[in-house]
Amino acid sequence: MKPHVREILYLEPAALAARLHSEAHVTLLESVMRHEHLGRYSFLACNPALTLRNASLDEIRAVLAQHTQETVAGLPPFQGGLAGYFSYEFGRALETHSKLPKFATLCPEVILHRYDTVISFDHMQEKAWIVSRDEAETDALEKLLKRKATALGSPVIENWKSNFTRPDYETAVQKIVDYILAGDIFQANITQCFSADIPKGFDGFAFYRRLREMNPATFAAYLDYGDVQIVSSSPERLVEIENRVAEARPIKGTRRRDTDEARDAELIVELQASRKDRAENVMIVDLLRNDLSRIAKPGTVKVPVLCGLESYANVHHLVSVVQGDLRDGIDLIDVLVAVFPGGSITGAPKIRAMEIIAELEQQSRGVYCGAIGYLGFNGACDLNIAIRTALFAGGKAHVAGGGGITARSQPAAEYEESLTKIKRIMEAFAP
Repeated sequence: MKPHVREILYLEPAALAARLHSEAHVTLLESVMRHEHLGRYSFLACNPALTLRNASLDEIRAVLAQHTQETVAGLPPFQGGLAGYFSYEFGRALETHSKLPKFATLCPEVILHRYDTVISFDHMQEKAWIVSRDEAETDALEKLLKRKATALGSPVIENWKSNFTRPDYETAVQKIVDYILAGDIFQANITQCFSADIPKGFDGFAFYRRLREMNPATFAAYLDYGDVQIVSSSPERLVEIENRVAEARPIKGTRRRDTDEARDAELIVELQASRKDRAENVMIVDLLRNDLSRIAKPGTVKVPVLCGLESYANVHHLVSVVQGDLRDGIDLIDVLVAVFPGGSITGAPKIRAMEIIAELEQQSRGVYCGAIGYLGFNGACDLNIAIRTALFAGGKAHVAGGGGITARSQPAAEYEESLTKIKRIMEAFAP
């Protein structure tokens, strides 16, 4: 079937989300940092027809198979489907041969909602549409969009505490270096998680509005799922599928931004010249070439960009692009199984790196280093890697940051990098 399409007045996605703030299961996937290719589209949905909580791969696949639909040409790619998140711990179900311990969960491993009606935005054309299976649902949503935005609460959370002391974090980095020198792995990603009590009057959407201004990102998200809220300002794509081509964009290599233009330029040169950072990136590119080769046609996996520079509000990154044409018979779930969790936030070899991560971190990551995005009824897909992301669940807020460790890593520098990456998030929480 082909969905019904109605063009509506183009406004900022966050402004329309404010009018839907009181509706059930609001999902906003927003390209706040605009870019012709990476930051062109945003999507907003609420009041799903179905919720999948801790669903199995077979259950997810069945829902997608039952609701296949044609793509409407000329519109943004998500035109109805499943949207939500996969936590990092969902990877345990995919890596059945690993020896991964099970820690207390910070949130459900998977929450996906079936949205038959979606608001889509094309920021290059400055156009917006309601795309729906039912014209009556289009009418109902358009009516909701005419309401006034609700008043926002406080975005402030204080008194954060890490699961690592600085000496313990530096010791963990050194242990990874020792594993590398012993030949266990080539690289692993270690993170520290900051947690705090959620105070009375805190408003997750107010925090999202503040963060999107302070740290605009290409793969930002706001998910309000009742007992779980998620705010993301991720710059990294896990995988996109468009016209049967899968694309991953791993980030490895980071330098802070500087307000002095000359010093900022020096930091770019330093990053691009760094043997350590380039080696870190290339190792993950090789891992992703292997991941995509499991589901791509032979000879189609390519790397059109290797260690390209991307600059964001707080950091500069080295980013590569890995692509492959999907084999016949491969579906969205096959692709998810092949690439999740992302190599850039695990390491290489992936399974052994995940085991070492669990040994050193000794707790769940929750949505952090998982994925947020959509699986479309039309076969389109776009999932971020949930870095620069805050989780609110069980009365607690959680924010994590870290980095990839190689044989050249210096423990003190890696600790500082973990703080640099979450600097804007913590500033957005400040009074």
